[in-house]
Amino acid sequence: MDLALQGKTVMVAAASKGIGYAIALQCAREGANVSIASRDPVAIAAAAEQIAAQTGALVKGYSFDAKDVASIDAWVHATLEDFGPVSGLVVNAGGPPPGQFEQFSDDDWRAAFELTLMSAVRLIRGVLPSMKSLGGGSVVAVTSSSVKEPIDILLLSNVMRSGVTSLLKSLSQQYAPDNIRFNNMMPGLINTDRLTGLNIKRAQVLNISADEVRQQQEAELPMRRYGEPQEFANAAAFLLSPAASYITGVTLAVDGGKIKTVW
Repeated sequence: MDLALQGKTVMVAAASKGIGYAIALQCAREGANVSIASRDPVAIAAAAEQIAAQTGALVKGYSFDAKDVASIDAWVHATLEDFGPVSGLVVNAGGPPPGQFEQFSDDDWRAAFELTLMSAVRLIRGVLPSMKSLGGGSVVAVTSSSVKEPIDILLLSNVMRSGVTSLLKSLSQQYAPDNIRFNNMMPGLINTDRLTGLNIKRAQVLNISADEVRQQQEAELPMRRYGEPQEFANAAAFLLSPAASYITGVTLAVDGGKIKTVW
Protein backbone atom coordinates (compact mmCIF):
# COMPACT_ATOMS: atom_id res chain seq x y z
CA MET A 1 0.00 0.00 0.00
CA ASP A 2 1.21 3.48 -0.87
CA LEU A 3 0.79 5.54 2.33
CA ALA A 4 1.19 8.79 0.37
CA LEU A 5 3.72 10.19 2.82
CA GLN A 6 6.18 11.12 0.08
CA GLY A 7 7.41 14.68 0.62
CA LYS A 8 5.33 15.29 3.72
CA THR A 9 6.98 16.46 6.95
CA VAL A 10 6.57 14.44 10.13
CA MET A 11 7.83 15.40 13.58
CA VAL A 12 8.68 12.57 15.98
CA ALA A 13 9.48 13.28 19.63
CA ALA A 14 11.78 11.10 21.76
CA ALA A 15 13.18 9.50 18.61
CA SER A 16 16.82 8.76 19.39
CA LYS A 17 15.94 5.10 20.10
CA GLY A 18 13.12 2.67 20.75
CA ILE A 19 9.60 3.25 19.48
CA GLY A 20 10.22 6.85 18.46
CA TYR A 21 13.25 5.93 16.37
CA ALA A 22 11.36 3.08 14.70
CA ILE A 23 8.47 5.38 13.76
CA ALA A 24 10.83 7.99 12.33
CA LEU A 25 12.65 5.33 10.34
CA GLN A 26 9.43 3.92 8.89
CA CYS A 27 8.11 7.35 7.92
CA ALA A 28 11.43 8.06 6.19
CA ARG A 29 11.17 4.74 4.35
CA GLU A 30 7.78 5.91 3.10
CA GLY A 31 9.40 9.05 1.69
CA ALA A 32 8.53 11.55 4.41
CA ASN A 33 10.82 14.33 5.55
CA VAL A 34 11.44 13.68 9.23
CA SER A 35 12.23 16.03 12.10
CA ILE A 36 13.29 14.13 15.21
CA ALA A 37 14.16 15.30 18.70
CA SER A 38 15.37 14.06 22.07
CA ARG A 39 17.20 15.30 25.16
CA ASP A 40 20.57 13.92 24.05
CA PRO A 41 22.06 16.02 21.20
CA VAL A 42 24.69 13.41 20.37
CA ALA A 43 22.22 10.52 20.27
CA ILE A 44 19.65 12.39 18.18
CA ALA A 45 22.27 13.53 15.68
CA ALA A 46 23.45 9.94 15.31
CA ALA A 47 19.86 8.73 14.89
CA ALA A 48 19.21 11.29 12.16
CA GLU A 49 22.39 10.28 10.36
CA GLN A 50 21.48 6.58 10.54
CA ILE A 51 17.94 7.10 9.25
CA ALA A 52 19.12 9.32 6.40
CA ALA A 53 21.79 6.79 5.43
CA GLN A 54 19.29 3.92 5.38
CA THR A 55 16.52 5.72 3.53
CA GLY A 56 17.93 8.66 1.60
CA ALA A 57 15.22 10.82 3.18
CA LEU A 58 15.63 14.35 4.47
CA VAL A 59 16.12 13.89 8.23
CA LYS A 60 17.30 16.33 10.86
CA GLY A 61 17.79 15.87 14.60
CA TYR A 62 17.15 18.49 17.25
CA SER A 63 17.87 18.57 20.96
CA PHE A 64 14.85 19.35 23.14
CA ASP A 65 13.50 18.88 26.65
CA ALA A 66 9.90 17.64 26.68
CA LYS A 67 9.34 19.25 30.09
CA ASP A 68 10.32 22.73 28.93
CA VAL A 69 7.91 24.93 26.98
CA ALA A 70 10.66 27.09 25.45
CA SER A 71 12.50 24.00 24.24
CA ILE A 72 9.38 22.58 22.63
CA ASP A 73 8.59 25.89 20.94
CA ALA A 74 12.16 26.10 19.64
CA TRP A 75 11.92 22.63 18.06
CA VAL A 76 8.60 23.44 16.40
CA HIS A 77 9.86 26.75 15.04
CA ALA A 78 13.13 25.24 13.80
CA THR A 79 11.24 22.47 12.02
CA LEU A 80 8.94 24.94 10.29
CA GLU A 81 11.93 26.98 9.17
CA ASP A 82 13.94 23.96 7.98
CA PHE A 83 11.17 21.83 6.46
CA GLY A 84 8.09 23.99 5.95
CA PRO A 85 4.56 23.03 7.07
CA VAL A 86 4.15 19.94 9.24
CA SER A 87 1.52 17.35 8.34
CA GLY A 88 2.31 14.71 10.98
CA LEU A 89 3.24 14.76 14.66
CA VAL A 90 4.15 11.92 16.98
CA VAL A 91 3.65 12.87 20.63
CA ASN A 92 6.08 10.75 22.61
CA ALA A 93 8.16 11.07 25.77
CA GLY A 94 10.16 8.87 28.08
CA GLY A 95 7.93 7.45 30.78
CA PRO A 96 7.79 8.81 34.33
CA PRO A 97 9.67 6.75 36.93
CA PRO A 98 8.05 3.62 38.35
CA GLY A 99 6.93 3.42 41.96
CA GLN A 100 4.01 3.26 44.36
CA PHE A 101 1.72 6.04 45.58
CA GLU A 102 3.42 6.73 48.93
CA GLN A 103 6.82 7.12 47.27
CA PHE A 104 5.82 10.16 45.21
CA SER A 105 6.00 13.78 46.31
CA ASP A 106 4.19 16.75 44.80
CA ASP A 107 7.36 17.46 42.83
CA ASP A 108 7.21 13.96 41.33
CA TRP A 109 3.61 14.50 40.25
CA ARG A 110 4.41 17.91 38.77
CA ALA A 111 7.39 16.52 36.86
CA ALA A 112 5.26 13.70 35.41
CA PHE A 113 2.56 16.22 34.46
CA GLU A 114 5.07 18.39 32.59
CA LEU A 115 6.82 15.47 30.91
CA THR A 116 3.80 13.50 29.75
CA LEU A 117 0.66 15.63 29.58
CA MET A 118 1.91 19.16 29.07
CA SER A 119 4.45 18.09 26.46
CA ALA A 120 1.51 16.74 24.44
CA VAL A 121 -0.47 19.95 24.89
CA ARG A 122 2.46 22.13 23.86
CA LEU A 123 3.53 20.09 20.87
CA ILE A 124 0.00 19.92 19.49
CA ARG A 125 -0.54 23.63 20.09
CA GLY A 126 2.68 24.30 18.18
CA VAL A 127 1.79 22.37 15.02
CA LEU A 128 -1.92 23.12 14.73
CA PRO A 129 -1.54 26.35 12.73
CA SER A 130 0.71 24.54 10.27
CA MET A 131 -1.75 21.68 9.83
CA LYS A 132 -4.61 24.12 9.34
CA SER A 133 -2.63 25.89 6.64
CA LEU A 134 -2.19 22.57 4.84
CA GLY A 135 -5.86 21.72 5.10
CA GLY A 136 -5.27 18.73 7.37
CA GLY A 137 -2.84 16.61 9.30
CA SER A 138 -2.43 13.74 11.70
CA VAL A 139 -1.36 13.60 15.34
CA VAL A 140 -0.48 10.27 16.94
CA ALA A 141 0.24 9.98 20.67
CA VAL A 142 2.24 7.06 22.03
CA THR A 143 0.63 6.18 25.35
CA SER A 144 0.55 2.77 27.05
CA SER A 145 -1.66 -0.24 27.60
CA SER A 146 -1.89 1.10 31.16
CA VAL A 147 -4.59 3.55 30.05
CA LYS A 148 -6.88 0.53 29.68
CA GLU A 149 -5.45 -1.74 32.38
CA PRO A 150 -3.35 0.13 34.97
CA ILE A 151 0.11 -1.32 35.63
CA ASP A 152 0.86 -1.66 39.33
CA ILE A 153 4.29 -0.01 39.45
CA LEU A 154 3.55 2.71 36.89
CA LEU A 155 1.16 4.95 38.79
CA LEU A 156 2.48 8.23 37.38
CA SER A 157 2.33 6.87 33.85
CA ASN A 158 -1.14 5.39 34.38
CA VAL A 159 -2.56 8.76 35.38
CA MET A 160 -0.75 11.08 32.97
CA ARG A 161 -1.05 8.91 29.87
CA SER A 162 -4.77 8.54 30.54
CA GLY A 163 -4.90 12.33 30.40
CA VAL A 164 -3.14 12.33 27.02
CA THR A 165 -5.64 9.76 25.74
CA SER A 166 -8.56 11.94 26.82
CA LEU A 167 -6.93 15.02 25.31
CA LEU A 168 -6.56 13.45 21.87
CA LYS A 169 -10.06 12.02 21.92
CA SER A 170 -11.43 15.48 22.71
CA LEU A 171 -9.36 17.14 20.00
CA SER A 172 -10.43 14.54 17.45
CA GLN A 173 -13.97 15.87 17.80
CA GLN A 174 -13.05 19.53 17.77
CA TYR A 175 -10.72 19.46 14.75
CA ALA A 176 -12.40 16.87 12.54
CA PRO A 177 -13.95 19.65 10.40
CA ASP A 178 -10.39 20.90 9.78
CA ASN A 179 -9.38 17.43 8.56
CA ILE A 180 -6.87 17.13 11.42
CA ARG A 181 -6.94 13.65 12.90
CA PHE A 182 -5.96 12.64 16.43
CA ASN A 183 -5.31 9.03 17.43
CA ASN A 184 -3.69 7.29 20.38
CA MET A 185 -1.53 4.20 20.19
CA MET A 186 -1.02 1.88 23.15
CA PRO A 187 2.16 -0.20 23.08
CA GLY A 188 2.02 -3.36 25.09
CA LEU A 189 5.24 -5.19 25.89
CA ILE A 190 7.50 -3.82 23.17
CA ASN A 191 11.17 -4.80 23.23
CA THR A 192 12.75 -1.45 24.19
CA ASP A 193 15.27 -0.13 26.71
CA ARG A 194 12.36 1.22 28.77
CA LEU A 195 10.87 -2.26 29.14
CA THR A 196 14.27 -3.72 29.98
CA GLY A 197 14.67 -1.18 32.77
CA LEU A 198 11.22 -1.89 34.16
CA ASN A 199 11.91 -5.62 34.11
CA ILE A 200 15.04 -5.06 36.17
CA LYS A 201 12.92 -3.20 38.74
CA ARG A 202 10.36 -6.01 38.80
CA ALA A 203 13.09 -8.61 39.14
CA GLN A 204 14.45 -6.84 42.21
CA VAL A 205 11.01 -6.76 43.83
CA LEU A 206 10.30 -10.41 43.02
CA ASN A 207 13.85 -11.58 43.78
CA ILE A 208 14.21 -13.27 40.42
CA SER A 209 16.24 -12.50 37.30
CA ALA A 210 15.15 -10.07 34.58
CA ASP A 211 15.19 -12.99 32.14
CA GLU A 212 12.69 -14.82 34.33
CA VAL A 213 10.47 -11.74 34.38
CA ARG A 214 10.49 -11.70 30.59
CA GLN A 215 9.75 -15.41 30.37
CA GLN A 216 6.78 -15.01 32.71
CA GLN A 217 5.43 -12.05 30.77
CA GLU A 218 5.80 -13.72 27.39
CA ALA A 219 4.06 -16.83 28.66
CA GLU A 220 1.04 -14.69 29.57
CA LEU A 221 0.82 -12.96 26.18
CA PRO A 222 -1.52 -14.52 23.61
CA MET A 223 1.22 -14.23 20.97
CA ARG A 224 3.82 -15.57 23.44
CA ARG A 225 6.44 -12.93 22.63
CA TYR A 226 7.34 -9.29 23.03
CA GLY A 227 6.56 -6.98 20.14
CA GLU A 228 9.31 -5.26 18.20
CA PRO A 229 9.50 -1.48 17.71
CA GLN A 230 9.18 -1.95 13.94
CA GLU A 231 5.81 -3.66 14.38
CA PHE A 232 4.55 -0.67 16.33
CA ALA A 233 6.06 1.74 13.79
CA ASN A 234 4.23 0.12 10.88
CA ALA A 235 0.88 0.92 12.49
CA ALA A 236 1.99 4.44 13.46
CA ALA A 237 3.08 5.29 9.92
CA PHE A 238 -0.32 4.19 8.65
CA LEU A 239 -2.20 6.40 11.13
CA LEU A 240 0.05 9.34 10.26
CA SER A 241 -0.62 8.93 6.58
CA PRO A 242 -3.44 9.98 4.23
CA ALA A 243 -4.18 6.27 3.84
CA ALA A 244 -5.89 6.50 7.25
CA SER A 245 -7.90 9.56 6.21
CA TYR A 246 -11.19 8.45 7.86
CA ILE A 247 -9.69 7.26 11.15
CA THR A 248 -9.74 9.69 14.07
CA GLY A 249 -10.43 9.48 17.79
CA VAL A 250 -9.17 5.89 17.93
CA THR A 251 -7.04 4.33 20.68
CA LEU A 252 -5.21 1.48 18.99
CA ALA A 253 -3.55 -1.30 20.96
CA VAL A 254 -0.39 -2.77 19.46
CA ASP A 255 0.12 -5.35 22.17
CA GLY A 256 -0.08 -8.89 20.80
CA GLY A 257 -3.49 -9.34 22.44
CA LYS A 258 -2.34 -8.35 25.93
CA ILE A 259 -5.33 -6.15 26.80
CA LYS A 260 -8.36 -8.24 27.67
CA THR A 261 -10.99 -5.49 27.84
CA VAL A 262 -13.53 -5.25 25.01
CA TRP A 263 -13.45 -1.46 24.69
